Amino acid sequence: MQTFLDFDSVDKYGPQHADTTFAISGEQLGRDEVDQLEKVEIQAHADQGHLEGEYLVEGEIDMKGNLRCSRCLEPYSFANRSPFRLRYRPRPDAAQLAEEELELGESDLEVEYYSARQLDLGELASEQLQLSLPMKPLCSDACRGLCPQCGQNLNAQPCWCSTQTEDPRWAALRQIRNELQKK
Repeated sequence: MQTFLDFDSVDKYGPQHADTTFAISGEQLGRDEVDQLEKVEIQAHADQGHLEGEYLVEGEIDMKGNLRCSRCLEPYSFANRSPFRLRYRPRPDAAQLAEEELELGESDLEVEYYSARQLDLGELASEQLQLSLPMKPLCSDACRGLCPQCGQNLNAQPCWCSTQTEDPRWAALRQIRNELQKK
């Protein structure tokens, strides 16, 4: 199982391909809503780019697992396949960056910088997985969530909590209204 793409091998032997599977946990991602990941597969293809020292890495990440709904906190199945396309360029010197004022274009958003000549596919898979996960996972668009008073899952059954809450800041106006209604 190849867990790295080596840019020296791309220079010497031509385009390189890697297809591997990783076990990545929600803890590793720092995402509490990731309940369980069954497998994370990454397919990556590296080739030389147009610039000196530039490499184009294209591929896709495929994941299956369970996410925890951000409304009702119940786990649900989630599968996603997302493509990626990145350009890797040598990391510029700090002195060079300080002298130049750079304006980023839209194509610069897909540029990563490297200092080591090997690309760790595990780190690439974690990064692409972070980008492909929803910010607020929902089991369904119609999820009703939890009751804010008792915590009952409203998708399973309704709760009998009072839906009316009285704001004490309106008590003075309520008292005036009640007095006016008496007259």
